[in-house]
Amino acid sequence: MMDLQHTHNQQVHPQWHKQDYPFHRAIWTECAELLDHYGWKWWKLQEPDLVQVKLEIVDIWHFGLSMLIVAEQNVVELSEEMTSREQDRSVVGPSFVATVEALAQHALKRRFDTTAFMDMMNALPFSLQDLYGIYKGKNVLNRFRQANGYKEGSYQKFWDGKEDNVHLAELVLTLDPYQSNFLSDLYNQLDNRYRELTAEGQSP
Repeated sequence: MMDLQHTHNQQVHPQWHKQDYPFHRAIWTECAELLDHYGWKWWKLQEPDLVQVKLEIVDIWHFGLSMLIVAEQNVVELSEEMTSREQDRSVVGPSFVATVEALAQHALKRRFDTTAFMDMMNALPFSLQDLYGIYKGKNVLNRFRQANGYKEGSYQKFWDGKEDNVHLAELVLTLDPYQSNFLSDLYNQLDNRYRELTAEGQSP
């Protein structure tokens, strides 16, 4: 996943790891968006949108991975620590919202805490295996956005009234993320749907 993240970040800037981008700020902002999808308002009825919650968690993982790459985190140690934390679910309290807030607090201190991240994953619950599958899909979407003018402002994030994340989730369900051609197949399907449903893809 680190290789995929590095490749994506290079589309933003070839020397992205030397630009001092505020990845920590992106994380706590994503935490707030995540809670809106999960529901936290006591003054009205809210049903958790778990698809969007998981997509937001993957967004957080993108930024967290970027921080880990800049910090030159040891990949083997990271994998062992996160797998161990996932297996020891007894360390997690009952409140998903509290774990999101704990992760945000670390981000406000300019840190990405993998233990806090895993506690949030366990509390939902959301497995590392599922994170990997959706991460690959989100990485494809991020590359697709950049290739279609996201940075320049010409990309259309809503296709036929639905956000691209929703289209992504629909398409991922039709594919096997563990197949070797998953990345290319998903990219092609995103491209086909985008051009079919947006004005940019219509013939003049």
